[in-house]
Amino acid sequence: MMRTSSETNHLKAEVPARRTAKVTAPTVHRLRRIALRAAVPLGALVLAGCQVSELSTAAHLAPVPNSVQRKIERMGMTTRSPILVRIFKEENLLEVWKRDRSGRYALLKEYEICAWSGELGPKFKEGDRQAPEGFYFVGPGQMNPNSSYHLAFNIGFPNPFDRSHNRTGSHLMVHGDCSSRGCYAMEDENIEEIYALAREAFRGGQPAFQVHAFPFKMTPENMARHHDHKHFAFWEMLKEGYDHFEVSRQAPKIDVCERRYVFNARPNGGSFQASASCPAYTVQPGIERLVAEKRTRDMEKRKIAIARSMNREQRKERWEEREKAIATFFDRSRSGEADATPEASTEAAPATAPVAVAATTASGAVPVPRRAPRATATASASPRTAERSGGIRWNPFGRRKDEPVASVAAVAPPAPEPQAAAPAPRTTAAPAPRTTTAPAPAAPVASTAATNLPGVRPVQSEPTAQPEPDVSDTALGFQPREDEKNGFFSSVAKGSQGLMRRAGNLFN
Repeated sequence: MMRTSSETNHLKAEVPARRTAKVTAPTVHRLRRIALRAAVPLGALVLAGCQVSELSTAAHLAPVPNSVQRKIERMGMTTRSPILVRIFKEENLLEVWKRDRSGRYALLKEYEICAWSGELGPKFKEGDRQAPEGFYFVGPGQMNPNSSYHLAFNIGFPNPFDRSHNRTGSHLMVHGDCSSRGCYAMEDENIEEIYALAREAFRGGQPAFQVHAFPFKMTPENMARHHDHKHFAFWEMLKEGYDHFEVSRQAPKIDVCERRYVFNARPNGGSFQASASCPAYTVQPGIERLVAEKRTRDMEKRKIAIARSMNREQRKERWEEREKAIATFFDRSRSGEADATPEASTEAAPATAPVAVAATTASGAVPVPRRAPRATATASASPRTAERSGGIRWNPFGRRKDEPVASVAAVAPPAPEPQAAAPAPRTTAAPAPRTTTAPAPAAPVASTAATNLPGVRPVQSEPTAQPEPDVSDTALGFQPREDEKNGFFSSVAKGSQGLMRRAGNLFN
């Protein structure tokens, strides 16, 4: 195992001597109550009380809870069999594993970490308030029953790997009191159980138990999620030790050479030195094969997870761009910018001829249906002006049946070719279905040619005698049903057809 001679001596050292406390009569009564609760002899507690400064520190003598003892028996273990601890920062989880009679470790219990300081990644220097990551050993001399944080044990930072990278720090603990300044803090009840399990393992002959501290569970999905992190290369090395334990369920043999961890390796000659070159070594064949197979499977899963993550990010970016384009489109529509060109074309028409046309821009854009202003005594007046002057209420959704017929003229300059001239308007004698025969005689309407002459006003009949104009279906962009040509909802549909069609083009 990764232990120098100085560390071996440290593991064999006894717990430091503690200040003795004077045992008074009230003290004996309190010890009796503790003895009854803990089911241990009173004399043992009196002797222990002489070695602690406060009676509250007797928590380090609390037995393993009965529920945990029953679980240990069901799993084929003993209370004093060896343990192994794993810590996961991101999951706020501390696992206690215990060796069964087959020699393999099984997960005994999980404990929630109340607090840990810093961020994901290793500890570098004293005072950075960073909880360490790596592989550590805890012996009896590192257990602290007199901790200011209820109970604690030192995880052994810095280890040979940390020292080879000149990392500094001291008193890095797993303790109670749920308060952390570079440590892993637990609830008092949980640290008592963990402390009791470690104490019993030492009594069973385990010289030291391993503590594996990871940033997160080293699954392919988590590795893919952090694949671009600055500490990813370090975590790849930790994952190798993680895999050795996962495939074998045995505490790995841990050494350091060339300033990196090596696992379950046996040197062919020489020894492992943290800062020196690695000697020739071999890894246990069975474990090496299982680790290689697991690594191959995990790499395939990691590649798939990274590809899916990148696709999700790309889809998210595309959707954000599409939402932005849609929002811009509707903002412009509400502000009137989308209809700026058709409005300008309408204003450019001769003032003497109010028209109802399909306005076509000079650039040949898709026609947009536009309603002509109401014909009044002043031809250039707007619909709302006509409403105020004539007393007729303006209908924003379509022409009223009592409105006069206006001639049809193209907004754009007339083309020189005769076939490019604006088509003559179709009229109907009454709101009846169209037929293929010649149209019924219509009321006199203003001539298209006459409306184009300056100073000539169109001849109009009485408003009550004028038939309703028929707006071209081609200009509207769709073919309405015969029973839907008139009415409020038909007008709304006609007016919104072009807007919805342009909105649909953005989605496509």
